[in-house]
Amino acid sequence: MASKKTVLVLGATGGIGGEVARHLRDRGFVVRALHRDAARVGAQDEGLVWRQGDAMRGEDVLRAAEGASILVHAVNPPGYRRWSELVLPMLENSLAAARAVGARLVLPGTVYNYGPNAFPVLDEDSPQDPVTQKGAIRVEMERRLRAASASGVRSLIVRAGDYFGPRAGNNWFSQGLVQPGKPVRTIQDPGRRGIGHQWSYLPDVAKTMVELIEREEALPAFARYHMAGHWDEDGTRMVHAIRRVVAAEAGGAAPKVRAFPWWALGLAAPFVPLFRELKEMRYLWQQPIRMDNQRLRVVLGSEPHTPLEEAVRATLLGLGCIDR
Repeated sequence: MASKKTVLVLGATGGIGGEVARHLRDRGFVVRALHRDAARVGAQDEGLVWRQGDAMRGEDVLRAAEGASILVHAVNPPGYRRWSELVLPMLENSLAAARAVGARLVLPGTVYNYGPNAFPVLDEDSPQDPVTQKGAIRVEMERRLRAASASGVRSLIVRAGDYFGPRAGNNWFSQGLVQPGKPVRTIQDPGRRGIGHQWSYLPDVAKTMVELIEREEALPAFARYHMAGHWDEDGTRMVHAIRRVVAAEAGGAAPKVRAFPWWALGLAAPFVPLFRELKEMRYLWQQPIRMDNQRLRVVLGSEPHTPLEEAVRATLLGLGCIDR
């Protein structure tokens, strides 16, 4: 029998998976986490129940999911290597496990599955006509969840803008704007003045997902919600927030700002998978994109929201860019 307080998280060592796992733990859930080296990561002892296994092996996922009422699918191939080959098979394993144990499958969503014809304001029913391969795979992932809901597999998708946070790794904030582990002398800005951009603070995203999970029984079988996050209406708010936080913490001048070197990204893209992914998503910086969270507010009343400078400070501390 599935326990309403038992959750399996795939990808618990990653940014969003880790945040969701810790928030669930703090809300009293028993959180299992699947990992290929469970003994090593389990030694960190974050109050999670680590299970040995690989998300690419269906039998491992099923074994770990036994007795769970929620399966959080937040796993991605490391470094984006073989992303197009591995993402859908991993999702199929999670879907099969969720179907077998009667769990709801929870998927962190993105804006990648939307193309320019859906901009500038996105709601849950906006057309999904992606212009990239990664976006097309995201559309297929959601299509499979919708199809599975017709046969009794419940799912929940929470879509958000660009992540940033203290433990977030592969994102524009930590791999574009600043350099982890180094003082912020210069900020590389990938956007353009006057072009709005959507940011989402990872702890807020995790808290939103957990609050929805706690209301799981009242949600539709195929549930989708958008987060408003932090809307940078003119493309300068995030950069200015970083400058103010760094200047206040260091007691000196604010960092300089320069345009992100897209040309260099293009040169390195054939050799570095992450750079190739970043280059492919440049279109998301060339026009304003904002997410409508009205549906989410109907369910939760309000969206979890950390003030921008507080979120930026916590992120820079976590990345080792400023001292405590």
